[in-house]
Amino acid sequence: MSRSESRMGRTWGLAGFLVVLVAALGAWAEPPASKLPGRKPDSREPWGAFLGKAAHDAIGREYRLQHPSNTVILDTNLSTIVERGSLGDPERLSKFVRLLRPDITDTRALVLFEIKPDGEESRGEGREQVGRYLAALNEAVEPDKKLTGGTGFEGSLFLEFENGGALWRLSWRTPEPGVTLYRWSYRRKKPNASWKERTAQKEEELPGEEVEQRGELAEQAIRAAYEGGERPKGFQGQVYLPADCR
Repeated sequence: MSRSESRMGRTWGLAGFLVVLVAALGAWAEPPASKLPGRKPDSREPWGAFLGKAAHDAIGREYRLQHPSNTVILDTNLSTIVERGSLGDPERLSKFVRLLRPDITDTRALVLFEIKPDGEESRGEGREQVGRYLAALNEAVEPDKKLTGGTGFEGSLFLEFENGGALWRLSWRTPEPGVTLYRWSYRRKKPNASWKERTAQKEEELPGEEVEQRGELAEQAIRAAYEGGERPKGFQGQVYLPADCR
């Protein structure tokens, strides 16, 4: 073999290795459960983010339901919060912070909450975000309208599938001012038992295959329960809101 042929062989070998390496890295970076029902076929959003949206929606609706006489603003920028809540002058907010969006702001109780999955890392992220929101808002509001992180907000709701099928639970707590942590959990199928009896079952992590199968229905069923609408097509079960669980 000539020297030039040897070099060419090594070049093609390196190119082949790089192709394999790139393909392997791409497969490693692929998010889980990218075929979750209710999303576009080419969506790359992991299922945890999908259920996170459902949790944010339910928790925000529940806070608003529990405080019907308050002005509760959900997932809205700081500038709009100051204006709608008649808290002060939104022009005092710098352009770098006015678009920040707390998950829940109660402009009557003068508290806000950031909703995060239950975990130490997300709890720390929530704490930092709440600090930024409060620092920015309290520079713009009137002296007697300073906001703080909300406390004491907790609850849970249940979804029962197929009248005795899998039982899902969404629970949330506020372990420190302004930081509300949520968690999804799961109880296995147990026919001929009431949902209250089933709450005593062993609590497990929500399996990924359950979310792929029922994720879209769960989100739709929770929304319909809060809005008083019809059950989504294909949902043969029941939603038990916090008022039902007390």
